[in-house]
Amino acid sequence: MTTSPLIQDKKPGAARRDGHPGIALAVIAACQLMVVLDATIVNIALPHIQNALEFSTTDLTWVVSSYTLTFGGLLLLGGRAGDILGRRRVFLSGILLFTLASLLGGLAQEPWQLLAARVLQGVGGAIASPTSLALITTTFPEGPERNRAFGVFAAVSAGGGAIGLLAGGMLTEWLDWRWVLFVNVPIGLLIAVLTPMYINESERHTGRFDIAGAVTSTAGMASLVYGFIRAAEEGWRDSLTIGSFAAAVVLLAAFALIESRAKEPITPLRMFADRNRSGTYVIMLSLAAAMFGMFFYIVLFVQNVLGYSPIEAGLAFLPVTVVIALGAGLSQRFLPVFGPKPFMLIGSTLAAVGLAWQTLISSDSSYVSGILGPMLVFGFGMGLNFVTLTLTAVSGVAQHEAGAASGLLNATQQVGGSVGLALLTTVFGTASRDEGEKQVAHFLAEATPEQKAEFAQTHQLPAPWGHEVLAQGISTAFVPAAAMAVLALATAWLVIRVRKSDLEALSGSAGPGIG
Repeated sequence: MTTSPLIQDKKPGAARRDGHPGIALAVIAACQLMVVLDATIVNIALPHIQNALEFSTTDLTWVVSSYTLTFGGLLLLGGRAGDILGRRRVFLSGILLFTLASLLGGLAQEPWQLLAARVLQGVGGAIASPTSLALITTTFPEGPERNRAFGVFAAVSAGGGAIGLLAGGMLTEWLDWRWVLFVNVPIGLLIAVLTPMYINESERHTGRFDIAGAVTSTAGMASLVYGFIRAAEEGWRDSLTIGSFAAAVVLLAAFALIESRAKEPITPLRMFADRNRSGTYVIMLSLAAAMFGMFFYIVLFVQNVLGYSPIEAGLAFLPVTVVIALGAGLSQRFLPVFGPKPFMLIGSTLAAVGLAWQTLISSDSSYVSGILGPMLVFGFGMGLNFVTLTLTAVSGVAQHEAGAASGLLNATQQVGGSVGLALLTTVFGTASRDEGEKQVAHFLAEATPEQKAEFAQTHQLPAPWGHEVLAQGISTAFVPAAAMAVLALATAWLVIRVRKSDLEALSGSAGPGIG
């Protein structure tokens, strides 16, 4: 019996079907799309998740934060795993874990079950996402073909949020909130089947896993987030609140110590030695903190106060994604002309103005006057910043470290968003609790006996009293959000010193590091 020459020529780990780069790119892009849209697709379903599983508004933030914390905290470790163990193998493992977690989340009957599934989704996403970007370099030869693949990858990353908003609205309204998670299952299984068929395995590189650094950083940030959310519910003097903040300090200090001594740290501290890069990370952390909070609370407002359906809520956010894309396109086109600092200054100023405008939200606000205007201003400012921050993060970095620099920026965005949402939730909880006491008094003075009897059973204020409580909590939460944007503006003004000439070396060479 003879063996086919085609089989003999195959290298270990080679795709079973070569010559189909379009399918390989579709598989990689589908993974990135699934991971990116998972944040926004769930956002639209939040009010329905809250009612179905009986989350409090403050605890509901964990549906977002449990995913983003683990995703951001393990992102760099996932990229390292791909280099050491083989990118296709790790990519496939991440996809399968993400798919299983999505199935478990859709089947959840208790809040803790959904949150555990979201944590697993974050782990799977952190394994698959950085490896999917790296697989482009394994699959496509350097030159125009690889550049086009990076362009498709970037477009999917940018458009995933908008797709998630629409898909989340349609699935929640036409089927059920559980389908925002179930939808990942057939997609994930299809990717898992096609991956070994059309994507080549990469060469393995020697290296070490900085597991201690990944665990202490993720656990430290989780403790910090829990402390803020616990404070929103039980106050700052609560023993668990104090204990959470103490644990966060200890864990994050241990993380810094581990990274300073590790031979191959997950977060190279030398990345922070450059003032421009450090400033870039601060700006991204601050703006992401404000952005995650804005999306979370505006979703609640348009559905719970304005009475929008899930599809209407998804459509309500589409103009924001359009102006973000416009801002990103303008900055990318004119960065070589003006350099990055003007875009950071203008973008951060617009973000601060938009968030300050949103502090005026009330229960009487309409979509056009109270929501759309400030979101458009904020979104355009964020669009001016996204490309600018990514390029500045890799400016002056050796080519082999560009991935680490941009990966750290992505991790900063995810973790910053989680911490920012938790901080806004603390303010929201305090403000809504104080406003709730006032509205209960007004309600008891004005309500009918039937309304009072229902309130005694449910302890939930009906509209319009309940709307007043929610609107007051949201408008107050946007005060620290605006302050975060002001911090980003001050950092851009005082810290950033990068010039347009510093970015010239990046043209055409930094693609693999930008994701």
